[in-house]
Amino acid sequence: MATESNDEGLSRRQALGGIAGAAAMALAADAIAQNNPAANVADKASSIRIKALTTFRAGPKVFVKVETNLGVTGWGEIDQLEPNVAIALVKSLFEVLDGENPTRIEHLWQKLYRAHRDIRGGAFMVHTIAGIDMALWDIAGKLWGTPVYRLLGGPTRDKIRVYPSPKASKPGAGPAEFCGTPKELQRYVDYIAGERKKVGPDGILIFDAHCALPPPFLIQLASMIEPSNILFIEEVAVPGNIEVFKRLKNSIRIPLATGERDRTIWEFLPYLHEGCIDVLQPDCAHTGGITQMKKIATLAEAYHVPIAPHCVTSELGVSASFHASASVPFFVIHEYYPNLLKGADQFLRKNWKVDAEGFASLPEGPGLGVEVDEKVLAEYPKTDKSKWEWPTRGRLADGSIADY
Repeated sequence: MATESNDEGLSRRQALGGIAGAAAMALAADAIAQNNPAANVADKASSIRIKALTTFRAGPKVFVKVETNLGVTGWGEIDQLEPNVAIALVKSLFEVLDGENPTRIEHLWQKLYRAHRDIRGGAFMVHTIAGIDMALWDIAGKLWGTPVYRLLGGPTRDKIRVYPSPKASKPGAGPAEFCGTPKELQRYVDYIAGERKKVGPDGILIFDAHCALPPPFLIQLASMIEPSNILFIEEVAVPGNIEVFKRLKNSIRIPLATGERDRTIWEFLPYLHEGCIDVLQPDCAHTGGITQMKKIATLAEAYHVPIAPHCVTSELGVSASFHASASVPFFVIHEYYPNLLKGADQFLRKNWKVDAEGFASLPEGPGLGVEVDEKVLAEYPKTDKSKWEWPTRGRLADGSIADY
């Protein structure tokens, strides 16, 4: 009986001790939560909501303005998409975004991309998502008062090398026959040699095959060029069949690059898995915005493949791409054409510049670091009469359709 009594007393004391210990732990955890910022995961801007999306057409480009209930706005750019289609799609997608928290960028990207199971992916949807994604990052940076690249982990470089510049050039190709004649091949060899002379032995020379040189032609041409004369050959084949890229990689000694016509990590992965591309060229406006470009660069890093971003946007889209490029370690060079959209400098004010050596400074200020004069932008169509025109230059000598 004494043993039973002692056991009962010990059991009671253990229970009371356990309750007291649990209470103490709960109090300690509560104290930690109140003083540890990491424990307070609630978004300080959780009350912010998207209330409107507005589109502005400027020549072949479409600019997107995302408005919030707190007065913070973000801007993005839709590129290489028929403007009327882009505008209609943005207005339709607002149904998916209305009332959402714009700082949940990854969540909203997934919501847009997977919005409709039968039209997910593809150029029309992903190019449009890219413009919206840029605007959401712009809002996030403005809310926290910091450049977007700070939100991406901070800059990994102090400046961004761009082309074209006095020390970096990219001659390109047009539609070509299946195989080249000696005369046609020599024309390209001389063309490339002339561009190399312009940039000098310490300059960068990229050759853009533009998916316009069929594989046999490109193999012929590459065999006539010294591998050290070209940094890489861009757009070596039309995307869609990885076996073509593998055949080119096995036949050409010059580094190969591609990516401007590929969208999202799922289209880039086969190049890396098969080891047939040396440089990836994602376009921030083509592949789904900053969110996807950062992922593509990280994926490529695992295979020791750098990025050399393609870019043919206005300074707004360029700035978005610069933020992503600044935050990744494996990087070569960035495409940039000043004032590509005529008159854009009247409504876009960037705060970075390119020096004489061909290096762009990092964007400054909160968000993307680009100020948009909405009133001037709205008037743009009244002074610019250019229209979207479907390209017609993809023709061969016999009149057949060719890649260009």
